[in-house]
Amino acid sequence: MDICGRYSANSTPPDNRDKLGISDSALRGELPLNGLRHPPESGTCGWFIWAGEELSTEADFFKPMHVEHLSERCPAALPYLALPPGWRFLIANGYEDVWYDETLLSPSA
Repeated sequence: MDICGRYSANSTPPDNRDKLGISDSALRGELPLNGLRHPPESGTCGWFIWAGEELSTEADFFKPMHVEHLSERCPAALPYLALPPGWRFLIANGYEDVWYDETLLSPSA
């Protein structure tokens, strides 16, 4: 909620039973940590989280995981999960960038 307030974004937290997509690199705690949120659909919350400079196009890059497990597996992403669809974040040691990206809301994104 604090992140949403700082960036004047409506708070839209996901349900703990929803799934998100997460990369192995994020689960290993690598940095920078990136996240983007598409509109939720079919039991997903729309979040995709990965670590590193590049977003891979490999079909198995993102693994499904329930939101409730994120606190154990990738706690650094937790403060950003209430950002609504269309928002992104990038964090590293001593660095934070959070921004709105309307292209995430279009069906072809």
